[in-house]
Amino acid sequence: MDILHSRILGKGRPFLILHGYFGMGDNWKSLGNKFAEFYEVHLIDQRNHGRSFHADEFDYEIMVEDLYNYIEQHNLEDCILLGHSMGGKTAMLFAVEYPELIHKLLIADISPRAYEPHHNEILAALNSVDFSVQKTRQLVDEKLSELIPEMGVRQFLLKNVFWREKGQLDFRFNLSSLTENNPEIGQALPSFTSYEGPTLFLAGGNSGYITKEEKPTIKAHFPNSNIVIIPKAGHWLHADNPEFFFELVMKFLN
Repeated sequence: MDILHSRILGKGRPFLILHGYFGMGDNWKSLGNKFAEFYEVHLIDQRNHGRSFHADEFDYEIMVEDLYNYIEQHNLEDCILLGHSMGGKTAMLFAVEYPELIHKLLIADISPRAYEPHHNEILAALNSVDFSVQKTRQLVDEKLSELIPEMGVRQFLLKNVFWREKGQLDFRFNLSSLTENNPEIGQALPSFTSYEGPTLFLAGGNSGYITKEEKPTIKAHFPNSNIVIIPKAGHWLHADNPEFFFELVMKFLN
């Protein structure tokens, strides 16, 4: 059985962090270090991402099982679980299925509803890269810029470029599986499922992922939840306004 790769920091109650699509646990390193002053922080790479294993199968049900196996392997209980975007969807479904393992739940900029697949441009750009031609990061960036004008998005994606061997770059994520299973990313939390424990939804003020329309859906699935908006922040709210993000999380946990 494959166990997810993670970086573990600090000591105390387990605090598990799940990154978003095309991301990795390392995206959370700065905040992880701050949380590690109070908790045992697990920066987890979900399947097909970061340094975790690659697999053809990729959906939320399977990612929940991956997380369950990880928790079993590390003998964890009473966990704080924080998920961003795709990781938030995994976290919601996990809490619904294994509420006894969760102390408190935090969901960053995603709601339980279905989202239309909207990563086609990014996937097209990533699939246009040919590492036998684009042999340097600079050339990979130039290739990506043909379809992705936003430099911030390209920088985020370029964190996944690494030297597989001397002279040979590659992506850390499993691009073929992510391309194949892209429609899975937007799936809604199954109807009539709920988690009764304390839950905090954090929404980026400049992001359209959580709107006023989402409130009834969120309350239906998470009756003991609050939604807090983080100003001056888009979808990557933890990177856009980390101080305020940290403050809100700590307030909720204490």
